Amino acid sequence: MFRLWAREFKNNKMVRDIVVEDGTDDTRTHKIFNALDYICREFDLSHPAWLDQNIRDFKRVSKCRFTADSFIDSIDFDYLEIQVIEED
Repeated sequence: MFRLWAREFKNNKMVRDIVVEDGTDDTRTHKIFNALDYICREFDLSHPAWLDQNIRDFKRVSKCRFTADSFIDSIDFDYLEIQVIEED
């Protein structure tokens, strides 16, 4: 089972979170993008841009933060953090 945890933070406090599970045979990359699509729909957000720093962090530790620079629309939180918490 693949599980991705997403959390919104504002003023160093988590304001909401969600865990997305994916048991399909898709590739890891597809699972990540599918989970991010679901998260954006649930949180009513535009899709964040994967900046070079996001990609490096995610490759290194399976975790990254999307700040206001990653979003086209304005956001009412400080950052969105995603983290892989389980992989087969």
